[in-house]
Amino acid sequence: MTERDWLPTTPRKSYTFDDYALSEIRRAAATGIYDIRGGGSKRKLPNFDDLLLLGASMSRYPLEGYREKCGTEVTLGTRFAKKPLKLAIPITIAGMSFGSLSANAKEALGRGASIAGTSTTTGDGGMTPEERGQSKLLVYQYLPSRYGMNPDDLRRADAIEIVIGQGAKPGGGGMLLGQKISDRVAAMRQLPKGIDQRSACRHPDWTGADDLEIKIHELREITNWEKPIYLKVGASRPYYDTALAVKAGADVVVLDGMQGGTAATQEVFIEHVGIPLLSAIQPAVQALRDLGMHRKVQLIVSGGIRNGADVAKALALGADAVSIGTAALVALGDNDPKWEKEYRSLGSTTGAYDDWHEGKDPAGITTQTPQLSERLDPVAAGRRLANFLKVMTLEAQTLARACGKSHVHNLEPEDLVALTIEAAAMARVPLAGTSWVPGLHQA
Repeated sequence: MTERDWLPTTPRKSYTFDDYALSEIRRAAATGIYDIRGGGSKRKLPNFDDLLLLGASMSRYPLEGYREKCGTEVTLGTRFAKKPLKLAIPITIAGMSFGSLSANAKEALGRGASIAGTSTTTGDGGMTPEERGQSKLLVYQYLPSRYGMNPDDLRRADAIEIVIGQGAKPGGGGMLLGQKISDRVAAMRQLPKGIDQRSACRHPDWTGADDLEIKIHELREITNWEKPIYLKVGASRPYYDTALAVKAGADVVVLDGMQGGTAATQEVFIEHVGIPLLSAIQPAVQALRDLGMHRKVQLIVSGGIRNGADVAKALALGADAVSIGTAALVALGDNDPKWEKEYRSLGSTTGAYDDWHEGKDPAGITTQTPQLSERLDPVAAGRRLANFLKVMTLEAQTLARACGKSHVHNLEPEDLVALTIEAAAMARVPLAGTSWVPGLHQA
């Protein structure tokens, strides 16, 4: 065979060793340290797009969009609290810390949530005056680190959320690197300025549900039994975690899927620990039903909620409300294309910037640098968030009306079908066009 007769094949890259995997191997080999980033899982995961709602036709009657009301209000903390939270919409703002976010960003979240008639949440590091001042309803997070923990601020909150874990890193602690420990953050957390802060992965004063029950009673006593007590878990073993949360005395369970974001943690944690939200809701709902506590203990779900369709589907599966974090930051201005030139100078691009731990965010959201944080107008950003929450709510109402429901909480699994066998099995709804629910015995 001559050289002229030889035909080379087209070069083919490995699916296993794709460009990202190769770049990560080179980075690890050059530095000897693991990669840290913010945000949530970026891999393709089953999500609410794998479900469809069954709109009304002959066998169901739809509601008129402009003539017939569709309620959206929800009350959280009805089990024991004297003053449960009454929200106008079933969408809340997830816990994100001052330290991870700028003071302007925290203020904007409070402003937007208050306009929309819902609650926002503090985070690791305590409560800021800007946040409390602009939040009509503020949930105080009680975390393993106890950074910024202040009993007076806890009493000033409208609810308390005990954080056992996050969806991005169930079993892992928080991380705030030294470049974001400013004078103010250091003072609030009682830490040296500029020193990396790594939070504990478990609470220091209990080891299980029995001890946690005692802690919940302590929190109820110092708040005169007024505040709802939430318990937040990362989605991992949702049936048992939900059951134990109920046993410990929680008013509300917050279930965070692996698409949920984080300020900063190891990339390997974000992508390989926990389970998708779609697979976590039904086991949690089943635990509540088995204990006779569904709707008595409210269930908030979070992790990758993006729009009103996600909200409607989560409620149909049995949740009482959803919580948003990443979507809320995007509404404020995170990863805005107008900062593309600066994202490129940081080695990233719009829609991919996740080096929140570096404190160099051009949008002024995930930074403690005054020159950057001043770029975010908390009033204008708060209005954008309120607009986004309004649109999400209108979308959920539109879908509920199409299914013939006069309240978004009247949506039910019977209103859903799945596009894939995997989603059908996870959500425990039929595969579209069939009556088959994978994994369930059919009569």
